[in-house]
Amino acid sequence: MTTIGMIGIGMMGHGIASNLLKHGHSLTLLEHPGNQPLDALLAAGALTCNTPQALAQQSQVVLLCVTGSPQVEAVLLGEDGVLKGMRPGTIVIDCSTAVPASTEKVAALVIAQGGQFLDSAMTRTPKEAAEGRLNLLVGGDVALFESCKPLLSCFAENIVHTGPIGSGHRMKLLHNFVSLGSVALLAEAAACAQLSGVSAQTFVDVLAMGGGWGAALERLKPAMTSGDTSGLRFSMGNALKDLTYYNQMALDAHADHTVAQAVKSTLQAACLEGDPQALVPELIGLLVKRQGT
Repeated sequence: MTTIGMIGIGMMGHGIASNLLKHGHSLTLLEHPGNQPLDALLAAGALTCNTPQALAQQSQVVLLCVTGSPQVEAVLLGEDGVLKGMRPGTIVIDCSTAVPASTEKVAALVIAQGGQFLDSAMTRTPKEAAEGRLNLLVGGDVALFESCKPLLSCFAENIVHTGPIGSGHRMKLLHNFVSLGSVALLAEAAACAQLSGVSAQTFVDVLAMGGGWGAALERLKPAMTSGDTSGLRFSMGNALKDLTYYNQMALDAHADHTVAQAVKSTLQAACLEGDPQALVPELIGLLVKRQGT
């Protein structure tokens, strides 16, 4: 049994926490207004505390599952942050989506204080998080990765060591650029099809027969054919954040990001025109509305 402190009990974090408890680990959760309801986790034996500092003082492993780099830096480096309470040897595992340069900065501070660090970015959805079937992209020391693998296996199906610290977050941004970029491309094409009089079912069927088939089409298909946007439970605001981080990473690497900038602009406009909390498949309707005016 490992004593774990967890920060970030959102849609993904709730499933992770549930699976850690199922595997018998001792779990303390940081109280936060952004958490999902904690009743089931508390009933299963989880405890809570008020500050990251207090959480770190009682944890062998501190697991982060927060929105992005500003939140990671705040909970680690703040006045009552994890670094103020962390004991030598504590392992910090960051499952957030983050800017790799920030990840490398906070990891160096954790290590300088006697801690250990893995960035363990996630792919898949809250459904797989609840089922314990996430994909993890893990950057950090190989020996530390191997020692943490049994713990990570409590909530992940596929666990890939991607290289040194920061590489897990880099691979996540690459993955999400390809994934969300494909979705944005399909949404734009679907809106054009609708405005051009091509039926949604014909559009989907023809793409599925050829080079347009893929995960993005499968996730958007219910939205195109029946208006069901639940096939991709990912908000436009989160998609914009990820594309913003990707563009920053590409800029830092002096890599071309022409397409990524266009996808970011599409998502930025969607967030301004609609609700940033709306699900990404709703992009089709927003584009129809915009192009049709």
